[in-house]
Amino acid sequence: MTDNHPAPGSVPRPVAAGLDPVRRLHALAAGVRGARVTTREVAAPYDTVVPILADLDGELAHLVPDMRGLRLTRADGDRIEAVAVGRLGLRARFDGIRRPGWVWLQSRFLLIGMAATPSATAPDHTLVAFTGGVRVPGHAALLPVAVGRAGRRVLGRLEERVAG
Repeated sequence: MTDNHPAPGSVPRPVAAGLDPVRRLHALAAGVRGARVTTREVAAPYDTVVPILADLDGELAHLVPDMRGLRLTRADGDRIEAVAVGRLGLRARFDGIRRPGWVWLQSRFLLIGMAATPSATAPDHTLVAFTGGVRVPGHAALLPVAVGRAGRRVLGRLEERVAG
């Protein structure tokens, strides 16, 4: 078992027992018909990547192609609410969970999930994953239109962002 107590000023690491955030995202997405998880190893330390994922008000809207803005409206521990504005001006209210290395947001019509964990193979690299798309109301399903392409774009933008 690994010591999971962060050094002062560092970002808490995922718990060693159970699933890491990326594996958890894959497990949750497996229960959503049409969901596709895009995974990429980013050449940046976990402590650099995680604050970007956690910055819903600033960074997330720059990463997700169809999002013009996102504003956190409530946070109670790891439970959050946010309002997003899409490229075409449509608004969506999200309920979600934000933890170190983990963001899961659901609205009536949209789903966004992002996760990060330290790379198991390369020091100072981070494994990141994204899923998201348009939900089918009343069903655990996403419309499978361009889900993989959107994931590649999100993770590409994240990689550019951490590269400086």
